[in-house]
Amino acid sequence: MHAYDPNNIFAKILRGELPCYKVYEDDRAFAFLDIMPRAPGHTLVLPKAPARNILDCPADDLAHVAKVTQKIAQAAMKVFAADGITVQQFNEGAGGQVVFHLHVHIIPRKAGVMMKPPASEKEKPDVLAELAKKLAAAIAAS
Repeated sequence: MHAYDPNNIFAKILRGELPCYKVYEDDRAFAFLDIMPRAPGHTLVLPKAPARNILDCPADDLAHVAKVTQKIAQAAMKVFAADGITVQQFNEGAGGQVVFHLHVHIIPRKAGVMMKPPASEKEKPDVLAELAKKLAAAIAAS
């Protein structure tokens, strides 16, 4: 297995070197909106500790990411009036992973509406900022 690269884009976001549309943070996890969402509200949840993917993530950190994923999914159902949630997590290149810091995708879904293709279209910053504000408020209230 490959080693963790501390210069991956998500590590830079966690260190505050790159901007993001944050919706949640605690001492062990961080969540922000995907700038190329497959659906409105597409959120990424990461452990703060360095972990390339599920294969090398300590079990306690993985469990915490799962708890945060559930909390954000519940808030996203309400905020985006979703009919369902798609949760995705990829490991290594052959498994579909593109950024090599463990992350979970939370994608609010509407019945009958297809997701956009991955990394197909950047969302406007003002739209992302407004969606992040609404989702963060709902998460904080839960």
